[in-house]
Amino acid sequence: MQTERAAHEAWAALIGKSPAAARILHLLVARVSDKNAVVMSQKTMADLLGVSRDTIKRGIALLREDRWIAVRQIGDRGTVNAYVLNRNVVWSGPRDGIRYALFSANVVISDQEQPDRDQLDDQVTLRALPTLLPGERQLPAGDGLPPPSQPSFPGLEPDLPALEGDV
Repeated sequence: MQTERAAHEAWAALIGKSPAAARILHLLVARVSDKNAVVMSQKTMADLLGVSRDTIKRGIALLREDRWIAVRQIGDRGTVNAYVLNRNVVWSGPRDGIRYALFSANVVISDQEQPDRDQLDDQVTLRALPTLLPGERQLPAGDGLPPPSQPSFPGLEPDLPALEGDV
């Protein structure tokens, strides 16, 4: 992570103004995606920093007020939010009178927040999507699932989901 000198000096002033808010900012920066956003509950932040949720609420309020972060609420309770570490939150156009926030973020969730936490070590393996190497194209092969399907017409093979990357 790199900072401009002015931002670095402002961050140092934030440490003097509110050590808790500065710690929260460090926590978010350490987990931010390349799109400058992270999704995390206040409870997880409090657990990671060893502070109360009230401390988190006060720190987030100060970070918002001083324009360090923008906050986008997820759900109706306001305890899980997306924290955007820049001023640019992109909204898509209105759809039936509703506006949607559009951004990418890393999501941090503790096992305590998951309803199936007692079963986390026994999760079934998910189906794997094939990985295509650069320049490759996926062609379906094999019999497929019942009932038997009609073979594809030459040149009109379906474009199946796959991951692209360097494997």
